[in-house]
Formats: sequence, structure tokens, C-alpha cells
Amino acid sequence: MMKQAQQMQEKMQKQMAEMRVEASAGGGMVTVVMNGAKQIQSLKIDPEAVSKEDVEMLQDLILAAINDAHRKADEEMSQQMGGMMGGLKIPGMF
Repeated sequence: MMKQAQQMQEKMQKQMAEMRVEASAGGGMVTVVMNGAKQIQSLKIDPEAVSKEDVEMLQDLILAAINDAHRKADEEMSQQMGGMMGGLKIPGMF
């Protein structure tokens, strides 16, 4: 049983590293691609979003895109976990 759990954990880690989610904010002005391990793979900022007069807006857009990517990664992992565990819900997991 421990070997099965270890194999499942290794499979999950591989899936997390391979999974990609994309999120954007400001109508696509800022786009983030994140993997399932919540590591940012890329960050794209539309040049029109860059303004010396409104740095705070750009910061807010970046935060919003990153937070949305985190949420999407959590949802994706939760769905994959549900499939792996046959719908078994474990409190505190995702």
C-alpha cells in the first residue's frame, strides 16, 4: 500500500510539473502562465499597460493575473485528484 501511495505521489508531482494554466487581467493586458506546482512559467505585459503615471494599476493587474492562475491551478489539481481517488474527498486537500 505504501508503494502505491508513493507511486501516486510521484505521478501527481509529474502531472503538476507538466500542467499549464493561463490567466489574464485587464482584458489581456497582463497574462500569466503557471504550472501545477504554482511556478510562473511566463509573464506577458502588453506595452500599452506600462505607464510611468500609473505603476499601481500595472502592479494590480499583475497580482490579479497571478492570483487567477493560482486559483485555476488549484481547480485543475482538484479535478485531477478527484479522478485519481475516485471522487474520495480528503479534508484540507485543495
